[in-house]
Parts: sequence; structure tokens; C-alpha cells
Amino acid sequence: MCALRVPGFLCSFAAGKPIMFKETLFHIGDRDFTVGHILWAVITVVIAVLLLRLIKAAIHSRAKGDHEQRSRLHSAYLLVKYAVWVATIIIVLQVLGMDITFLVAGSAALLVGLGIGIQQTFNDIISGVFILMEGTIMVGDVLEVEGLVGRVTEINLRTSTIYSRDGMNVIVPNHRFINENVVNWSHNALETRFNLKVGVAYGSDAELVKRILMNCAVDQPDVVTNDPAHAVQVRFIDFGDSALIFELLFWSRNIFAVEQTKSDIRFRILGRFREAGIGIPFPQRDVHIIAPKV
Repeated sequence: MCALRVPGFLCSFAAGKPIMFKETLFHIGDRDFTVGHILWAVITVVIAVLLLRLIKAAIHSRAKGDHEQRSRLHSAYLLVKYAVWVATIIIVLQVLGMDITFLVAGSAALLVGLGIGIQQTFNDIISGVFILMEGTIMVGDVLEVEGLVGRVTEINLRTSTIYSRDGMNVIVPNHRFINENVVNWSHNALETRFNLKVGVAYGSDAELVKRILMNCAVDQPDVVTNDPAHAVQVRFIDFGDSALIFELLFWSRNIFAVEQTKSDIRFRILGRFREAGIGIPFPQRDVHIIAPKV
């Protein structure tokens, strides 16, 4: 059986003999890999996995019920996770008897050759590290990036995942959060202010329009109405070409689905304007035709 190139430790195990940790399993070039090498490598990986699970469980236990703290601890966990796996890989390579210095030198030479081609990838990775360390963007935040509005569901080292209002998971490279203007609607605040612009016909009662707009916003459940610091406001902002322009300002905690909230308020405004006989004009132009002189 052993003559058929079956590893010696398997023969010893089948025969009930103790396994020798220095027994060679296989060769790669002039390097021998023993049972002890593989065993210690497996133990190192298992310890890393168990350590990360303990850290994750501790984070969930500590941040239970606190969304903001959970997001910050999750970012810290990702940094610890990457650090633990890098350390684990280095330890495993050393346990296997491989020369780390040689690998680092070889990797440096390879990266110099590929530097131009993967420059953007490095940019994304460095941006991911900054995002995780600064904590300005966290899991659960609602962001607006170049017109895309969505909730952050995952932050990785190179890319992040945003769940859009259309129900799609959008993969966004991390450098976009660093190099572009990003609106974080939920950063350091539970309430966010939104606005609606409405035009009414000239001759309408401005005070009546103000009361209707106020009542339409207050009657919407998603609008904050019990906080004087975030009160509903109506502004008369301009005399338009065809209408008097008003702006309704309101605060809401339902920032992810705020477009539905705006739609509900518009439905109420339209219905109450019709009840009150207030018209919403469309653009009009007066055309004067001058007959040519004969």
C-alpha cells in the first residue's frame, strides 16, 4: 500500500501508529512540507476565523439597538478583519517555511510593472481605508452621489454597495465617495429638510394658499410636526411669469422614501386647491400679430 505512493502518515494512521509531525507530505521544488507545517497552518486559520467571529458577536452585542454605534463599530470591524487576515497570511507563510522577504521583493517588482494598469484599483482601496477610518459614510446612511440616491448596505475595501430607491444594488467604486461631491442625508441627523415648489394663479389669496400648504404637510404622517426646531414653513419666493411661486419646507425622518412623501403631499395640495377654487396656471404667452402696412 505504501509502495503505491500513499503518504506515510496515512499508512501510520491506518495501522494505528502515532503520526510523526515531521513526516513529509509533499515537495514543491526543494522545499519539504511536513504534517506539522500543514497542521499549524490550519490551526492559525481556524484561530483567525474564531477571533473574527468573537469580535463580530461582541460588536452586535454592544451596539444592540443603537444604529449609529452599530455602523461605526461595523466600520472598525472591517479594518480589524483586513488586518487579521493579512497577519494570518504572513504567519501561515512563515509556518510553511517560505521566505517572506523574497515574496515582498518579488511582489514589489510585479507591482511596479502593473502599477499603471491597476492605479485606479489602488485608488479605490486607499479610498476605502479612508472611508472606514473617518466614519463619514457608514452602513445604513442614505447618500446622493451624482443623482443616485440610495442606502449604503455594505462597505468593502475597494467598492461599496448602495441599495437604490428602484430596488437595485448598485456597486460604487470607493474613490467616488472621496473625489466627488456626496450628500449624506443621514449624517449626524435623523431629520432632513425637503422642499416643494407650487405656483398659483395671480389674484389668489396668498394667506389662504399658505394655510393650505401648511395643513397638507402637517397631515402627512411622515412629516415631523412635534419639534419646534423642525417646524413646517411656507415661503413666498417669487413673482413668476404666469404664477405666484410658493415654497413648502418640511422635515422628515423617512428620507429613503421621501419621494413618496412628496407625492402624497402634492395629491393633498391639488385636491384642496380645487376645493378652494385656487388655480395652478400653466405658462402663457400673449402673441401680438401686427398686420403689414400696405
